[in-house]
Amino acid sequence: MSQNLRNFDRLEILVEENETAALLRRAEGSTTAMLWAGAWFSEEHVHPIAQSVAESLMSQGVASMLLKYRKPYELPASIRDTQAAAAHLIDKGFERIALVGHSFSGAVVISAGTKYDEVVAVAALASQTLGAVTVSHLAPRSLLLIHGTEDTRLSPYCSEQIYSWAKRPKELRFIDGASHGLAERRDEVSGLLTQWLLDKLTADAEG
Repeated sequence: MSQNLRNFDRLEILVEENETAALLRRAEGSTTAMLWAGAWFSEEHVHPIAQSVAESLMSQGVASMLLKYRKPYELPASIRDTQAAAAHLIDKGFERIALVGHSFSGAVVISAGTKYDEVVAVAALASQTLGAVTVSHLAPRSLLLIHGTEDTRLSPYCSEQIYSWAKRPKELRFIDGASHGLAERRDEVSGLLTQWLLDKLTADAEG
């Protein structure tokens, strides 16, 4: 594992009769967590925004799990992986969980987000619409959609469509000049997402 990932613990999570892997960035005594589905691509490679947000959240007392899929880009299997990872966090005492996913994984977390009451928020970045039609069932969980205005792989219209299907509370944020990977505005996206997650995981709990 690369030097940048050594603050993460590697976990094996049982999914049906198989296992998938995840990285966990712990925050001492935390009962809140972000679960970023599909963020761990390979042994040395994780989603750069996911890693940045995880580090920021840890400093604020929120744990983060970065999930690796057993069968990348197979929607039903990836949804089950995400639900199993959420169940693992719940079993470990986490009481408030936010699901995050990018692109294909945006639809994954939207589909997976309704299974457990402990999931209080879902964020989908540059999401596809396939698999996201169930977004209307997320309420009363909070939903955040983020999309780059220069995304040529999945049009910003995808997030507009998902937003139209969703019930409140919901937010749609366009990132000017950003492509599908959002790399051009990585710091802006990381900051926006981190603050939104903190608001939903901590401020709502206090309220």
